[in-house]
Amino acid sequence: MDSVGTNRTPLRSAAAAAPATRSSALPWPHCHPAVGNRLAATKLGIAARCGGAGGYFGKVQRFDAARSTTARAQSGKAARSVIREMGHTASDSEMPLKYSSGKAFPLGVSQVDGGLNFAIFSQHASSVTLCLKLPERGTQDDEEIVEFALDRQKNKTGDIWHVSVEGLPASGVLYGYRINGPQGWQQGHRFDDSVILLDPYAKLVSGRKYFGVDKEESSQFFGTYDFDSSPFDWGDDYRLPNLPESDLVIYEMNVRAFTADESSGLGPAVRGSYLGLIDKIPHLLELGVNAVELLPVFEFDELEFKRFPNPRDHMVNTWGYSTINFFAPMSRYASAGGGPVAASKELKKMVKALHNAGIEVILDVVYNHTNEADDANPYMTSFRGIDNKVYYMLDLNNNPQLLNFSGCGNTLNCNHPVVKELVLDSLRHWVKEYHIDGFRFDLASVLCRGPDGSPLDAPPLIKEIAKDSVLSRCKIIAEPWDCGGLYLVGRFPNWDRWAEWNGQYRDDIRRFIKGDPGLKGVFATRVSGSADLYQVNNRKPYDSINFIIAHDGFTLCDLVSYNSKHNDANGECGRDGCNDNYSWNCGVEGETNDLIVRRLRSRQMKNFHVALMISQGTPMMLMGDEYGHTRYGNNNSYGHDTHINNFQWGQLEERKDGHFRFFSEMIKFRHSHPILRRDRFLSKNDVTWHEDCWENQESKFLAFTIHDHNSGGDIYLAFNAHEYFVDAVIPPPPHHKSWSRVVDTNLESPNDIVPEGVLFTDSGYRIAPYSCILLKAKP
Repeated sequence: MDSVGTNRTPLRSAAAAAPATRSSALPWPHCHPAVGNRLAATKLGIAARCGGAGGYFGKVQRFDAARSTTARAQSGKAARSVIREMGHTASDSEMPLKYSSGKAFPLGVSQVDGGLNFAIFSQHASSVTLCLKLPERGTQDDEEIVEFALDRQKNKTGDIWHVSVEGLPASGVLYGYRINGPQGWQQGHRFDDSVILLDPYAKLVSGRKYFGVDKEESSQFFGTYDFDSSPFDWGDDYRLPNLPESDLVIYEMNVRAFTADESSGLGPAVRGSYLGLIDKIPHLLELGVNAVELLPVFEFDELEFKRFPNPRDHMVNTWGYSTINFFAPMSRYASAGGGPVAASKELKKMVKALHNAGIEVILDVVYNHTNEADDANPYMTSFRGIDNKVYYMLDLNNNPQLLNFSGCGNTLNCNHPVVKELVLDSLRHWVKEYHIDGFRFDLASVLCRGPDGSPLDAPPLIKEIAKDSVLSRCKIIAEPWDCGGLYLVGRFPNWDRWAEWNGQYRDDIRRFIKGDPGLKGVFATRVSGSADLYQVNNRKPYDSINFIIAHDGFTLCDLVSYNSKHNDANGECGRDGCNDNYSWNCGVEGETNDLIVRRLRSRQMKNFHVALMISQGTPMMLMGDEYGHTRYGNNNSYGHDTHINNFQWGQLEERKDGHFRFFSEMIKFRHSHPILRRDRFLSKNDVTWHEDCWENQESKFLAFTIHDHNSGGDIYLAFNAHEYFVDAVIPPPPHHKSWSRVVDTNLESPNDIVPEGVLFTDSGYRIAPYSCILLKAKP
C-alpha cells in the first residue's frame, strides 16, 4: 500500500472497492494511504522520470536558429537569455561547445565519437531545448545554464529529439530540457517550457545533498552522468547468490530507517545510508533471513509535502513511494552527502556485500505512478511536461483529467508501447548495472490496465517482464491489487513466472490467531500453501509470498496492541490508512504495564511468527518485528523520519535473549527442515489433519502432522486460539522415533523454543490459551 488518503494495500473486504478518491483536496504523492518512419513503437525505448519543480534561475546562454533574445521568469527570478552562435563562446574562459545532429538511440546520455549524445522522446512536443549547467562557468550563486534549441529538421528522428555536443566534460555536468507543445488542456497536454525537466533516462540525478534538509536552497533536480569513473570492481570471487525461490526468507526493510537512529552506533555521516546497511549485515545473518526487500531506492523527493502549506507539510516522505526517476539510485542515501556518483558506487558496494553474505536483494519498485501528483496541485518534474498524453492514463471524456488508480493523483500508462519499453529498460538497467536479484511491483494491478484504465486479460508489460531474457534469473513479485478495486490475488496474469503478495494469507492468519470463529479450515488452507489460489498450471507454493505484516499497516507489536489505527500525527484527521486491520489489543489499547496483557501479546507475536515460518510458500517479515517495534498504532507512517519508523537498536539489545532469539531460531528451524518449504503442493500423504469436525464454527483449535518421507523427521503442530486450555491427543511418532518439544509459545524464554528439542513421551499435551506447540520426531 503506501497511500495517504486511500487504503493502498486492501484487505480482502476492499476487493470490490470503487476507484480511489482522496480524503482531502491535497495531492497524493505516495505515501502509500513507474522514427525513422516513426521507428517501430515497440522500439522507441522511451522516457522515464525525473525531478525538479519550477525552473532554474541563473545566467542562461541560448543557442537557436532563430537567434531571438528571450526573457524568462522562473521561481520568481529573471533568467537572462544570451544570444550565441553555434560553436562560439562569450569569453575566452568558457570552453567551446560544438553541436551536431546526434542520433536517436540510446535514449538518455551516451558517449559518441567526439562528444556526448543526448536523446529524449516526445511525440507531441513542438520544441525541445537542451539545458546544460556548467558550474565552472559561474560562481555558486550565479551558475550559468547553456541552452540549445533543437532543430526539428536536424535534431529529430520520428518522435525522438537528439543532439550531439562536443566539448563537454565526461562528468559533473547537470542537464535537463525545456519542452513546449500544444497548450490544449482538453487534448491532454500539459506543456510548460518555463520548467527545466529531468530526462526520464538519466542514469544519475542531482538534487539536494542531505536527506530531509529543507534549508538547502535548490529543490531542482537535474540529470547528470559519469563517464570518468572506472567500472565498479565486483571482485574475482564474486558470485550471485541465485537462491531457489523455495528457500527464501524475505526481510522487508527501509535503507534509511535501518540505521538512521543514533542507537545504530554509526557516525552521523553514515547513518541512514547504503554504507550504513553494510555495517549491519551481521544482524541479518544472525536473524537468519537470506533476502532483503528494499523499500524504494529510486530517486524521490522526500520534501514533496512541503511544496506549499497543507496539513501534511510537517512530514518527510521516508518510505519513498513517489518516484522521480526510474534509473537513478536515491542520491541522498549516499554517505556524508556524497551526491549521485557516490550513491551509485555505494549502492553497488551494498549489493556486493549482501551477495557475499549470501543475501539476495529485491527492490520494491513503483511503476504505477510518479511524484507529479494530480491536476489540482501538480508537481511537474518530468513526464507531465515531456508528454503528458503518452505517459499518463487520462479520462479523455472528462477534460481530460488524470485517472487515479494509484491513490496518488496519477497513473502511469504502462501498457503504452513507449512507457512499456521505459519500464523494461529500467528493470534491465538495475539487473545489469546493480546486479539486483528481483523486484516487487507496487500496486501491480495498475500494470494490468490499458490506456483507458480497463483491465487487460494479457497485459503486454506483464508478459514481457515474464519472458525477458535479462530478467529471467530474477524473482518477480506482484502486489496484486490497486486503488481502483482491481483485486487479483490468485488471479494475477503470471505466465508461471510471477509470484504474488498473498493478501488473503495475511487476512486469514490474522483472524484465526486472534480468535475469530469459523476459520479453522481456511487457516489449514493458508499454512499448507494456498492451493485454492495457486495450484493452477505450473505455479508453485513459493509463488505465494506469505506475510502477516508489511511496511504499511500495523507492525507485529501494534497488531496485538491496538484495535484501531492512531494516525493523528499524519495530519489527515485519521482519514488515511486502513480501517480493517484484523487486529486485537489483548484487552488494553496501546502501551500498558499490565503484565498479563503483555505476556499475552508476547505469545501472540510468537504464534504469528510460528505460523509464518511453518507455512508452505515464501515467508516475508518486516524490519523491526524481530524485537517488537511499535509505531504506537500508526498504520500509515510514510511521513515520519523519526523513531516511529527508525530501527531501534537499543531495544533490540534489550530483547536479544528473548523475543529476538525466538524469531531467529524459528527462521533457522525453517531453513533446516525442507518439508516446510516444498516446491510442490501437499498431497494427502504429506500431511495428516488431526481433525474430525471441520464444520464446527466455534472451534478455534487445529492440530496436524507434516510428514517427512525421507528421514521420518515428522513435525507435529497445534494452534490453540481459544481463551481456555485444550488437551490435545498427541499421535504416535514414526517408527523408531520419539517426539521432542521444540516450541511452546506459552513458556518463557529460553524454554519457548529449544532448537535441539526436549524429549516428550506423554500421549497428551495441555495447550495453553492463545498459544501453539511444535514437536519434532527424532531418533
